[in-house]
Amino acid sequence: MLRRLERRGPPRGGGCALKLFALEGIPEVMPGDGLPALIAAAAVVQGVRSGDILAVAQKVVSKDEGRIVVMADVEPGPRASSLAELTGKDPRLCELILRESMRIVRRRGATLICETHQGFICANAGIDTSNTAHGTAVLLPVDSDRSAHRIQTAVSAAVGGRVGVIVTDTHGRAFRRGLVNVCLGIAGFEAVNDCRGDVDREGRVLVATELAFGDELAAAAGVLMGKAAGTPVVVISGVVSTPAPGTVVDLLRRPEHDLFR
Repeated sequence: MLRRLERRGPPRGGGCALKLFALEGIPEVMPGDGLPALIAAAAVVQGVRSGDILAVAQKVVSKDEGRIVVMADVEPGPRASSLAELTGKDPRLCELILRESMRIVRRRGATLICETHQGFICANAGIDTSNTAHGTAVLLPVDSDRSAHRIQTAVSAAVGGRVGVIVTDTHGRAFRRGLVNVCLGIAGFEAVNDCRGDVDREGRVLVATELAFGDELAAAAGVLMGKAAGTPVVVISGVVSTPAPGTVVDLLRRPEHDLFR
């Protein structure tokens, strides 16, 4: 049975009601299973259409791409051993965190906030040990935009028209409690809606409004992507998107514009 969310009013840009539903039938994925083809086949059967956007959980993408590490195979270096003493974490996990990070942004007790090689700011460099075999850890994709593009190409060909794809993961946020699904990779549409130059309802010109469209869609899809839900793909329809190759770089604030770095 498909789980659905519907928004009765028109989405941004007009059109029909916004609908989200979990794409069913995606099996437990292992390296080399061919996730794009699996999603494309399910998309055809379950009525995905041109213009729809698919949100795909990072973990299933990482598993398909072989980003699984057996912890027993990790040899901690001196920096990892020192970090383990400071945090109480497994030295092997600390080694993986250091490998996947450009830098450690903040540390408090066992909490490590890292900047990954892709430029994401997240806990433990996005490394996860939940929903994976005991004694293993799952790393973020090497290039989440490329991952999204592979899926987007397969699904677009299968349904006979452009679809968008976002790769998502749950991140914490500074000054806010709880986790929210965010966009790690994007393909097929613009990640940011630039509203600068538009006017509000009072006729005032907008001078700074840029909407993080990819993150908005990821957060909406996250409602149907519970940690134990077993639904790694959510279809979003009824939303207007601007066709483009897409890149998550557009969602990352450059250091020179960051007041907190």
